[in-house]
Amino acid sequence: MGASIAAALKKIVVALLTDKKARKVVLGLILGVMVIIVLPFAAIIAIFSSGFNFDNGRLQAIVVENLSAQEQELLQGIEDLMNEIEAAMLEAGFDIQRAKEAQVLYVLALSSFSEEDGFVQKLVSCFAVGQTDEQLISAVNAAFGTEISATEFTNVMNMIRAAFIPTDGYMAPDTKNNIDLVMWAKHALAKGWGYVWGTYGQVLTKSELDAKIEQDPEHVGAYAEFIESHWLGMRTADCSGFIKGYGWFDPETHEIVYGTNGMVDLNSDGFYETATEKGSIETIPEIPGLAVYKEGHIGIYIGGGQVIHASSTTTGVVHALLEESGWTHWLKIPYITYYEDNTISSEGALLEKTSRDEVKLWHAER
Repeated sequence: MGASIAAALKKIVVALLTDKKARKVVLGLILGVMVIIVLPFAAIIAIFSSGFNFDNGRLQAIVVENLSAQEQELLQGIEDLMNEIEAAMLEAGFDIQRAKEAQVLYVLALSSFSEEDGFVQKLVSCFAVGQTDEQLISAVNAAFGTEISATEFTNVMNMIRAAFIPTDGYMAPDTKNNIDLVMWAKHALAKGWGYVWGTYGQVLTKSELDAKIEQDPEHVGAYAEFIESHWLGMRTADCSGFIKGYGWFDPETHEIVYGTNGMVDLNSDGFYETATEKGSIETIPEIPGLAVYKEGHIGIYIGGGQVIHASSTTTGVVHALLEESGWTHWLKIPYITYYEDNTISSEGALLEKTSRDEVKLWHAER
């Protein structure tokens, strides 16, 4: 059996359960998923246990080891249909994020229609470019005669959207370069990533938080209540982890795998000490994707006098002007390829060219 069903279950089911605010809304939907895949009651209890470690391998093991041959055949059918939905959505010109929305609708609300002729194409036909969740759900309800709540669908999808890292706008996803690092930082800012010491962009689960509290009671334990109410179920990083997460990100699987792609695990001071090209902050060249540094802290310069950095536990990933936060030095991040302005060509359109007044106005409005 392929890994896609385990990944889908993880994203659609498990991450949601770590968010107390979403749990009440999602609970009934999750039970529906459990019924669809015919999990035994003991497995359901394990999944709802707050101390359960939700990793792909263990989750798939729980699913498979408790199913009969007939139930495994049913699960295989679900996985095959999930793959068919994804393929049809991509063929229709939608991206992988929209394909996930179609899969969520199938798993959580439309499974009873799945044996009808033309089900997949009927589902795909409900999607349109630029539509809102309300418009999508209205189309689905009209097509299938259902009464799906747009609000509940949005609550489910917001968690998945926050966790998903798109690469559609990347210049070269298979490399590690300064242009795509800026895109990474902008995405994290837009999705409201949180800050937890020792993390590097992964979705924060309850078991991960418990481990971090035990590892560092001072930096994490003291903020446990705040973290649980604000960042659980979201992607989080500390300042150096914000950069390492990009370095360890696999654009094919959309997973962050520790220590990969040749990037060494360094803290902020380690990045500065290891850098071969660096200087005092007043000499910073206009190269988006440079790092800005002060003792014990590091951020990403995105150009135009702007910085994005994982600031603190209570603020998460934030935008700031370069002259703020007391940066003392700049550096080219080791393991990152740098394209300077005169070598970027058309891809430079990805970077926002703004005047200092526009930057100040943008910042003030936020």
